[in-house]
Amino acid sequence: MKKVACLIVDDEPIAREIIETYCRHLPQLTVVASCDTTLDAKTMLQKQPIDILFLDINMPVLNGIAFLKTLKNQPQVIFTTAYKEYAVDAFDLSACDYLLKPFSLERFIVAIDKALERLHPAQTPINVANDAKPDDFTFVKADGKIYKIRHEELLFAEANGNYTRINTTNGTLTPGMTFSSFISLLPVNQFIQVHRSFVVNKAKISHIEGNRVFIGSTEIPIGSNYRDGFFKELGV
Repeated sequence: MKKVACLIVDDEPIAREIIETYCRHLPQLTVVASCDTTLDAKTMLQKQPIDILFLDINMPVLNGIAFLKTLKNQPQVIFTTAYKEYAVDAFDLSACDYLLKPFSLERFIVAIDKALERLHPAQTPINVANDAKPDDFTFVKADGKIYKIRHEELLFAEANGNYTRINTTNGTLTPGMTFSSFISLLPVNQFIQVHRSFVVNKAKISHIEGNRVFIGSTEIPIGSNYRDGFFKELGV
């Protein structure tokens, strides 16, 4: 198995040590360098290919957001920060995930799964524009049970590693199926993928502000690669 090259960028030694420790739990990962400034990280990126970049935001001289904007060929980026207010900017820059410190090993693994899915996408891509299904419901299996989800009750769904988190008016389900597999079950005339990790029920959109779509009080980022198609689908 080819190792996944990782670069850690954080000005806090303890934070770097935690990420290195987490990486050691996953044999497919190898940490090729650990930098305390973004300028050092830029030099390292010029020396060798990096697959996954763990990037803090509050950094001296050049912060993580500004640094990412300077990269022409960016790796899969996982932001590691104590500041939640930069999440929209991070996802607009096609960040793979956004980890709020302190984060658990479990949450770290979810982020890694997202990065690996991007690095090694399925050979047969799912065409979201498949013919709409006549049924107004979808069956999913979760927690040893099979649930019938009516499309009108489905608010949005989110990629969750190798699983999918489904948010409905009746609660949340996490079936053991990939995000792309779940999307293939949905009628394209009712659901729109707004981000690599999010699909929304357009009938449930309350409003749109900047690069965010709101389902009630929940903010969902609009990915730069999906923005034009999203607004075209809405006819605005």
